[in-house]
Amino acid sequence: MARLTRVLKAKPCPKTTLEFLMHEHLNALRVRNYSEYTVRNRLVHIGFFITWLKHIEIVEPAQVTRIVLESYQRHLFHYRKRNGDPLSFRSQHAYLVPLRMWFRWMTREDRIPHNPASELELPRLGRSLPKSILSAREVERILQLCDVTTANGLRDRTMLEVFYSSGLRRMELLGLKLYDLALDRGLIMVRQGKGKKDRYVPVGKRAIGWLERYLREARSRNATDTDEMTVFLTAQGEPFSRDHLSYMVKARIDAAKLGKTGSCHLLRHTMATLMHEGGADIRYIQQMLGHEDIKSTQIYTHVALRGLQQVHAATHPAEATSREARDFAQYAASRGFAVTAEGDSPLLQPDLLPFPPPDTLKTR
Repeated sequence: MARLTRVLKAKPCPKTTLEFLMHEHLNALRVRNYSEYTVRNRLVHIGFFITWLKHIEIVEPAQVTRIVLESYQRHLFHYRKRNGDPLSFRSQHAYLVPLRMWFRWMTREDRIPHNPASELELPRLGRSLPKSILSAREVERILQLCDVTTANGLRDRTMLEVFYSSGLRRMELLGLKLYDLALDRGLIMVRQGKGKKDRYVPVGKRAIGWLERYLREARSRNATDTDEMTVFLTAQGEPFSRDHLSYMVKARIDAAKLGKTGSCHLLRHTMATLMHEGGADIRYIQQMLGHEDIKSTQIYTHVALRGLQQVHAATHPAEATSREARDFAQYAASRGFAVTAEGDSPLLQPDLLPFPPPDTLKTR
């Protein structure tokens, strides 16, 4: 199958001093080995700021003051997306941090006399938990909806199995190469993950089985003459784009009609939560997820609530009453009586009774 070629658009030339300095800053990030994904994000966030400056007729870096930056921060607070929703404080934070780094770089490079963003106060970020977590049964329902009799269905099932088994990030799964699969050892090599760090991630036997079947039966149908050894390919023989993969996973989750929404990261959250509930130490989960800071992983101690629910059921007075009622029912049944629960039956407080009340026990 011949690979489709894409025509790349020429990059526009900077029209203002601010645009020129932005591209200089982005090139400096590349020299310092920042990932292209980070560079693209900086381009979007700084470019958004430059576009806003044009509307107030500011085109030179020396014109940007602390007052201008605070005005931009208020603009982000009042900004509304196409669907009418405001930017979250986390999004506002993400738009402002690149500006602080950009102005710090311009000051260090003597492009501006002082840094107007040095005292810019960023929005406070609360600790937010994942909006949704799937149960093991819900994950199985999603997986079973894939039609594995088709090449694309088999591929999608395999991708979902790998997400669920190993908790990979979206970009990590997209970047997998055939030589990264050490299936005989039960491992996947993640190259240049977040922070450009390599790591090994274990993969379960079931996911290995699906990977072997996909490589044997489906991948060769989509591979092209210029195969770059990417594991997962589209029907056109190309590696998945980020948006394409997110759309596919979201569509699979929506098709299960679970009343929960999400995409690739939902399966990552689910894997970590279910492993922690199953007894996995938080540091092993940190290693699997590739978190540099344990604080990023500790969110799952707040999401994995099975242990807390068990403690609640064992210690709360209202739950204790229910347990006593169940124990009393079992006691009555063992004595040949059938328990009736009519009205305000005193058997809800059996510990207060010296013997089972006759009006609630009937001889079988």
